[in-house]
Amino acid sequence: MNFATRMNGLGGDAAIEVFTKAKELESQGRNIIHLEIGQPDFKTPQNIREVAFQAMNDGYTTYTPAAGLLELKEVIAEHISQTRNISVNSDEVVVMPGAKPVIFFTLLALINPGDEVIYPNPGFPVYESVINLVGGKPIPLPLLEELDFQFSIDNLANSISEKTKLLILNSPHNPTGSVLTPEYLEAIAELAVKHNFYILSDEIYSHLIYDSKFTSIISFPGMKERTILLDGHSKTYAMTGWRLGYSVSPKPIAEKLDQLMLNSNSCACSFTQIAGIEAIKNSQEFVKEMFAEFKQRRDVIVEGLNSIPGINCRKPAGAFYTFPNVKQLPISCEKLADYLLAEAGVALLPGTAYGKFGDGYLRLSYANSIENIREGISQIKIAIAKL
Repeated sequence: MNFATRMNGLGGDAAIEVFTKAKELESQGRNIIHLEIGQPDFKTPQNIREVAFQAMNDGYTTYTPAAGLLELKEVIAEHISQTRNISVNSDEVVVMPGAKPVIFFTLLALINPGDEVIYPNPGFPVYESVINLVGGKPIPLPLLEELDFQFSIDNLANSISEKTKLLILNSPHNPTGSVLTPEYLEAIAELAVKHNFYILSDEIYSHLIYDSKFTSIISFPGMKERTILLDGHSKTYAMTGWRLGYSVSPKPIAEKLDQLMLNSNSCACSFTQIAGIEAIKNSQEFVKEMFAEFKQRRDVIVEGLNSIPGINCRKPAGAFYTFPNVKQLPISCEKLADYLLAEAGVALLPGTAYGKFGDGYLRLSYANSIENIREGISQIKIAIAKL
């Protein structure tokens, strides 16, 4: 087949690939512990589900405006205004079917061929894929274990050129669980203003931060005018399959994102949008309970990993991932991930699935029960002892 050359830059999704392999092993009778998938293992709260059912019965089964229902946009604008300490209007909000379109459409709207986009590495693979797709030049920004998987501000400053158009931030971060501190964000904001580039701030894990308060770069002086904020319902409300995300950006950018929505997806699902209003406006007790469970799981998995000879694991500050160092083991992280699936029955990911600077690490999701996490750690320990 004679495909367009732009397709050559698109990568896959390692988590789904490993999940598929794990399911094949399960079909053969193997017991597999899933620590590869990055989604909450909780049911969407009942009140949200019931509102969605009622919305369907009430006729919310048709198109909505491309940028989303006004009532949802108003709720999101109020939510972001309160949580980020800025003033947001509903016309700065664009609702999308999941958060990934925010990445796609932001890059489509802003990046010309040859424009440079700085992105975290290791990082969510979609960033580099879409930079390549639109003809931009990806500039990886290494996340350093000695800095708790944050990047060096000097490295960032040295990566900026006259062609820099956009910096992608992800905090809390996938796959390392790191969180950018206010001091880092202030330094980044100063560089963005000085060198006149935009920020795409991926804040999909903003409600999953354990030992400090969440801070967004959009809150800093001069940053609302140059930030595209990405957030959504998937991780916070266990709504991954509902496909509901949104952007908050300056009105001229929001208008372009709206235009891209109109020409691609038409709109997000209407009854899902009604459920999204319920999620934000009403009881947050579920969020608190899920957060407390994740925090307990984090402590269990970090302690367990650090008990295994050859593995060193820092405690993540947010999200629901650990990123242990396995450089002391006599095997590459890719082969180790394959070995642990085959030998230990534990599905996890090599750090290189998230970029070249993930070499020597593994990513484990603790979106699983404490019982399964403990069993997985036990099986990993036995398998590594055989090495």
